[in-house]
Amino acid sequence: MILVAILLPWLSFFLRGKIISGIICVILQITLIGWLPAAIWAVASRVDGKNKTRIRAMEKRILKSQRVN
Repeated sequence: MILVAILLPWLSFFLRGKIISGIICVILQITLIGWLPAAIWAVASRVDGKNKTRIRAMEKRILKSQRVN
């Protein structure tokens, strides 16, 4: 998925359901200069999404362990 975010940043947003961000990214990527910031933005957004998922999973495990005790 990181490779998709680098090569086709707009597709990375569309695949994750962020349509408006994908459209903005397409507009940014149309210019050659805008491609690099679009790729960086897509990778950073992907990493942030993974981190949020990990945090939610950790919170669920903590809550589950507190209920057992």
